[in-house]
Amino acid sequence: SKCYYSIVIPVYCNEKTLKELLVSLKDDVIKKNKHLNAEIIFVDDGSYDNSYNQLQQLKKVHSDLNFTIIKLTRNFGQGPAIFAGYEHARGDCVVNIAADLQDPIEIINEMLHYYFEKNYKIVLPIRRSRHDSFFRNFASKIFYWIIRKLSFKNMPVGGFDIFLIDNKIAKFIIGSKESDPFIQGQILWSGYKPKYIFYDRKKRFEGKSKHTLSKLTKFFIDGVMSYSFLPIRMMSYIGIIISIIGFFYGSYIVYDHITYTGPPRPLGWASLMIVILLVSGFQMIMLGIIGEYIWRTLSQSRGRPQYIIEETIK
Repeated sequence: SKCYYSIVIPVYCNEKTLKELLVSLKDDVIKKNKHLNAEIIFVDDGSYDNSYNQLQQLKKVHSDLNFTIIKLTRNFGQGPAIFAGYEHARGDCVVNIAADLQDPIEIINEMLHYYFEKNYKIVLPIRRSRHDSFFRNFASKIFYWIIRKLSFKNMPVGGFDIFLIDNKIAKFIIGSKESDPFIQGQILWSGYKPKYIFYDRKKRFEGKSKHTLSKLTKFFIDGVMSYSFLPIRMMSYIGIIISIIGFFYGSYIVYDHITYTGPPRPLGWASLMIVILLVSGFQMIMLGIIGEYIWRTLSQSRGRPQYIIEETIK
């Protein structure tokens, strides 16, 4: 039978929330949209807990659901796990939600409404509030402010983690084969007008966030480097400014040396070291930015798969 929508859920060590999540999907979404056939795709992204076994048990208990489990060979990251789900999605649209129950499951109904009734190809739920630490809230605001300035002016102020997209957009994202994908950017880059809806994020149901500082940093760099040439242009601008300052300062030193008639002066060791350190610092920053672009080019040219599937249970 025709599948109208697919729900893709990346799973990484979420064994304590999977049962409640599936029951909520069944009672609060699928039963309320009986006229729309649905499928649920769980992608186990190399969990080191009992998540995969838990999913297998849930599949036996909820045999009435159109329910697929994909197991990846290791932890490839949230993006590749989502793409693995896209490869298997058969619905007209694809919904992404997290497995940690922080986002209200009922919002899927609103997303489906705007897709099937209002013909929006992209529906983006935006957080009005979130029960996270001060550091995470502050870092999130700074990150998305930078993304809005450098890459996407239509990026919501707080970004977005869950979304609905048309299957054509999902296939485009898979086909782009970017080695360091920034999925939010790919969605906005598609050009379709998004529908924004708002919700309040809940406290974490169980456990701690698996988004470590290193993962969040990579997410930030992917967002900036993949869709903006401003960093590399900034290097040129800074280089030009420093060169102009250096030229005028050098001219002044030559002039001063020719016209100075006073007693001999000690060499300016301190000022010389300051100049060296300042210029060296800029050089290191610029080399780092060049390295990021070169690494991404190398990674893209290798053409390695973003994920490897170990097992699929339908």
